[in-house]
Parts: sequence; C-alpha cells; structure tokens
Amino acid sequence: MKFRFLLWMLGRLMAKASRQNPAFQEQLAGKDLVFQLHTLDGKLARHYIVKDQRVVSQRGKAENPAFALGFKDAAYGFATMTSKNKQLAFMQGIQNKDIQIQGNPMLVMWFQGLMKHLMPKKKKPEQKAA
Repeated sequence: MKFRFLLWMLGRLMAKASRQNPAFQEQLAGKDLVFQLHTLDGKLARHYIVKDQRVVSQRGKAENPAFALGFKDAAYGFATMTSKNKQLAFMQGIQNKDIQIQGNPMLVMWFQGLMKHLMPKKKKPEQKAA
C-alpha cells in the first residue's frame, strides 16, 4: 500500500513540477515518452506520460514504455525510493537483480535527474542580527 501511494504521489509531484518549476520543465523539453515503475511480480504498476513539457500518471501497465523500472516487490520498491542514498540503493538493487531495467538505460539516468527537482528546498536557518 505504501509503494502504491508513493507512485501515485510521485505522479502528483511531477505533474505539479511540470506546471510550476522552470528547472523541471527544462528537463522535460523535447521529451515525448512513457515510462513505468512496477513490481516484478506484476501486482503493482504505474506509468507516467511525458508530453509537451507536462507529466501525467495513470495506474496500470503502459503498452510500450521507453523504459521501465521493476522492483522485486512493493516493500523493496518503497525502501529503495525512500532511502537516504537513492543512487547507492538503486545501484545495489540493479547488481543484486532486485531491480530490473527494461528499455533505454540512459532514460533511467534522465529520470533520476528529474527526481532531484521534486524534493522541497530546505530553508536556510535565519541568522539573528546581533
């Protein structure tokens, strides 16, 4: 259930960023594709449509995704996508074959680059005047 919610929320965040975040929109420029995140057991899938610098997500599998990331199960997918060091978690998962990439691996790198634009900016603590 957590992973399902995470994938849905990811779609909401990307949709919002595609409307409001210029850096995110720049990453979408010239992209017209569909990608998918799913569990390898086939129990859970969500796909994301990138078109005209906008992102829309839909539940279920896509017909022909440009790339797909498959996680061994929902718990593992949730743990990987929420880990502190996502890059390390992904690399270990791919090496262990707990994460499988179908399609263009360069687009997976592009997707990971998109994710850094979704995290809220941390506010710097205000300095008190002496």
